[in-house]
Amino acid sequence: MSEQSYSASEMMTVAAARRLQDGAVCFVGIGLPSTAANLARLTHAPDVVLIYESGPIGAKPSVLPLSIGDGELASTADTVVSTPEIFRYWLQGGRIDVGFLGAAQIDRFANINTTVIGPYDKPKVRLPGAGGAPEIAAQAGEVLIILKQNAKTFIDKLDFITSAGFMGGGEERAQSGVPGKGPVAVITDLGILTPDPVTNPDRAASRRHGGAGDGGDRLGPAHRQRPGGDAAADGG
Repeated sequence: MSEQSYSASEMMTVAAARRLQDGAVCFVGIGLPSTAANLARLTHAPDVVLIYESGPIGAKPSVLPLSIGDGELASTADTVVSTPEIFRYWLQGGRIDVGFLGAAQIDRFANINTTVIGPYDKPKVRLPGAGGAPEIAAQAGEVLIILKQNAKTFIDKLDFITSAGFMGGGEERAQSGVPGKGPVAVITDLGILTPDPVTNPDRAASRRHGGAGDGGDRLGPAHRQRPGGDAAADGG
């Protein structure tokens, strides 16, 4: 048996990329979300439209951007618009099929923390912050979240909820009035989690990458209508 020739991050990137459909309009976060989205663009989804909150629409970077302000995004984009237009016309206007987010911590209802570890006033760690993630989590047709899975990242109660998933579970997200469907998959180095259709806690869709749940039900234009209710799980 040959030695493993890929890293956990590379495995997560491939699994996440497989969930993007050609032609989808994707609001992309920096880091692993950007890596996965661009892998999809360079392989099975050449017509995926990548949007970054700094204004590039249809970005096609030849190297991975270091930040949303990286000039590579603007210079390779179909067009560049203002940040207010990205959020008001594209995101709030219902024109984003998929929001692709990373996280420092996540709870069982797919709420994420990118703000602080520990008390807000005297945190142990101050994280990069929200950026556009709260709006993406609320307004995108569907949301993908990617992060490594361990006892420090998957916790019972977040120190700070930066971006809402299913809030407190059950019907709470639907009753809140936010238009987006919410998280449909959490991609980790151990597998892919999808929400329970009734209670909304994340549960395993594939226990390890490469299983039947890996790469199924790609996200794209078919989801732009934002159906009500909660995401169904791919499997047990």
